[in-house]
Amino acid sequence: MARVTVEDCLEKVDNRFQLVLMASRRARQLARGVESYVEFENDKPTVVALREIAEGLIGPEVLDQPVMEGWEHDLETRRRRVYIGEDDIADEPGFRDAEKSRAFKPVRDEDEQPGR
Repeated sequence: MARVTVEDCLEKVDNRFQLVLMASRRARQLARGVESYVEFENDKPTVVALREIAEGLIGPEVLDQPVMEGWEHDLETRRRRVYIGEDDIADEPGFRDAEKSRAFKPVRDEDEQPGR
């Protein structure tokens, strides 16, 4: 399927609201590494999700599935490690580089300039 439209998907789904919920849930799953039923073909997860729905490969049951098994627990565990101060997360590859980047530097009052 070269191009997917909402009308293609609505042939398989009852209404637009359900389509939005299904497509967003499936796109999140795909973005987090769940295997797709169609080839990605340089498409974004949202487009792939819509293609799967239009082809009848994904149905309303996707709403009952978690975005990805265990990812919520893993994320919470990583947050606790940072706040508790455990050092093992700092040993992960790339952590020190990210820590040095501007995105991870705390902003101090004296760093802020008017008009920025």
